[in-house]
Amino acid sequence: MDEIRVKQENPPPTTSLNGIKPSVIDLCSSDEEDDDNADNNNGGDASILVGEKRARSGATVNNTPAKRVAVEEEEGFGQSPEEERAIVALPATPCNVVRPSSSSTPSCKQFWKAGDYEGTSGGHWEVSAGGFDHVRVHPKFLHSNATSHKWALGAFAELLDNALDEVHSGATYVNVNMLNNKKDGSRMVLIEDNGGGMNPEKMRHCMSLGYSAKSKLANTIGQYGNGFKTSTMRLGADVIVFSRCPGKDGNSFTQTIGLLSYTFLKSTGKEDIVVPMLDYERKGSEWSPILRSSLSDWNKNVETILQWSPFSTEDELLCQFNLMKQHGTRIIIYNLWEDDQGRLELDFDTDPHDIQLRGVNRDEKSISMATQYPNSRHFLTYKHSLRSYVSILYLRVPPEFRIILRGRDVEHHNIVNDMMHTDQITYRPKEGPGGQSNFANMSAVVTIGFVKDAKHHVDVQGFNVYHKNRLIKPFWRIWNAAGSQGRGIIGVLEADFVEPAHDKQGFERTTVLSRLETRLLIMQKTYWRLNCHKIGYVSAQGKKSVKDSEDRESSPEYAVSTRKRAAASTSFKTPTTAAEKFESRTKVSRGGKGSVRDSKGVGSSEKNGKHGNTSSKFNKRAKPRGSPPAVEDINSDADSEDDLSGEENGTELPEKSFEPPKPRSTDSRTLSQLEQENETLKERLNKKEAVYLLLQEELRREKELRKKLEAEVQRTKDELEEVKKEQESLIDIFSEDRDRRDKEEEDLRNKLEEARGRL
Repeated sequence: MDEIRVKQENPPPTTSLNGIKPSVIDLCSSDEEDDDNADNNNGGDASILVGEKRARSGATVNNTPAKRVAVEEEEGFGQSPEEERAIVALPATPCNVVRPSSSSTPSCKQFWKAGDYEGTSGGHWEVSAGGFDHVRVHPKFLHSNATSHKWALGAFAELLDNALDEVHSGATYVNVNMLNNKKDGSRMVLIEDNGGGMNPEKMRHCMSLGYSAKSKLANTIGQYGNGFKTSTMRLGADVIVFSRCPGKDGNSFTQTIGLLSYTFLKSTGKEDIVVPMLDYERKGSEWSPILRSSLSDWNKNVETILQWSPFSTEDELLCQFNLMKQHGTRIIIYNLWEDDQGRLELDFDTDPHDIQLRGVNRDEKSISMATQYPNSRHFLTYKHSLRSYVSILYLRVPPEFRIILRGRDVEHHNIVNDMMHTDQITYRPKEGPGGQSNFANMSAVVTIGFVKDAKHHVDVQGFNVYHKNRLIKPFWRIWNAAGSQGRGIIGVLEADFVEPAHDKQGFERTTVLSRLETRLLIMQKTYWRLNCHKIGYVSAQGKKSVKDSEDRESSPEYAVSTRKRAAASTSFKTPTTAAEKFESRTKVSRGGKGSVRDSKGVGSSEKNGKHGNTSSKFNKRAKPRGSPPAVEDINSDADSEDDLSGEENGTELPEKSFEPPKPRSTDSRTLSQLEQENETLKERLNKKEAVYLLLQEELRREKELRKKLEAEVQRTKDELEEVKKEQESLIDIFSEDRDRRDKEEEDLRNKLEEARGRL
């Protein structure tokens, strides 16, 4: 890498601002004034307009307008040339002056209490050109905005999303690690990648709210332009960003430093969100500052960043760029939040290769179960372990992309590998209103099955729902049965037709999501009914669960069907008792058995009429007392409902006469034989299971051996590299010695020839 040094340039001549130097950049809008008043400004703080050659006035001090400062023209930041450009204002007070307010008290280190910050009251609300007010953003909004993350690991996921989106810019890794703050010895979080980096304009977009070009790009996760602010402020009070960008042509190198510090804003009593920034550009082999206004403004930004960042000198700041190659981004989050006991929310000590959470997300019982049931490990540990959560965070990871957590790669894990007895079901969203499909060619393939530890009756269930490759709902529990129903069933699907919420930890509650939830519930119940016996539960096939009965009885359709069954029951029971009297009277009056009606065989079963069909149904239902139930009676309830519905609709059904149950065959298998066969099958199953466990243990050993061999191979490769380097250095030394010896020998020969010539 070329030698990098900062070249100090002479600033352009500027007018002194009454001893108060403009300081840092404000991402809020400020007001305009007419050009006629520019020469009458006597003091106060200045404001910078980025993107135009002249600056507009900003906040005032003591009701005196601020002076204007000329800046360089840049493209891409702000609005179009025809519209009003975004104004980047400087703070109303110097950065090293602490206002005498309640906000100057020591800041709270607990995240959920850190928002108790009122700031100073009032402030001048000036009207800009055209009579429109500019909305200001109070620093407290940084904390309020970060509360969208109820779960700290979700904040890490946002930052990893930004790194993964840089794959199209050449990113091959993202590194998450812990650093120590040299100023106070506290711990910090590092997230760095080797993506395309950010130029000064993109860095300002990153620090601003709502700017995102990713919503227009395919195969990118970010879309709201808010993830960086919410995630960093959820993990700690302050963040400093270093980014190096090669430019669009690959030769216009820039590097930028940005500081977003809630501690700085709160301690100095700011009423707007101000962000100190430093920009550099590469000229040849040197890095020079990009002066947007004056050298005094530059120096003020440097002083502010050094005062409120973990670094003490500008050289230490620039050394951070030496840790990255030609391009990349390095994010350092510090002043991490603490819990009620004064300990960091993030646990760096339990596992040296992981970052874990303390508190309610950590369940010691689940941690111990994870070692006993390895196939359920991610379900039991993803809530408190960043390594476990990140391993299932993406459905697919590019093969050339690495996620490194505290010095060790995170191994991607597909939940499907933890399943057995899997089924795949394709779900397509229903059409929208008016029959128009809002999700043309969209579908979700749902893979559902039992977790391999389900035979141990572990309470693991839920669906991992992904959106555009990103896990949104981890182990979404849809069926909350009172008993053990649904236990052990997990599923995976990618639903791109459902919109995620802003924190990407859930979906927007829409009709499409409600339909998907209903369909997944039906899938889980159906799968349980057909397969629960495979893991040791009593078969539920042909039976209805208590939950299903309760749901069915509470539905209006059940009330209607109940009334119909009651009416049908009355219609066929009463006539059958009166039918015998009617038939006996008819037989007597018409000649008994020899009557014309009887000879024609019409009787009560004539053309399978209504009463005849009812009688046949009654005969079908009637059974002698003490007789064993027939096999076909298992689904008799369903058959009876169908038959009754046919009666009420006037459908003619075939007559079913009563047949007494046939005695069981004497040559059928006896109970003792069945028990003996069952014992034999159990023994065979136990042997197979023992062989399976043995093979599984052998496989585990082989994996461990493979890892050891890979480490040994890597170590051998490193040693070979060292030996190769030593060999090359020795060859160079020998070559130099040989050249020197040859030269000396040649000189001696020449001298000998000269001596001979003299003789």
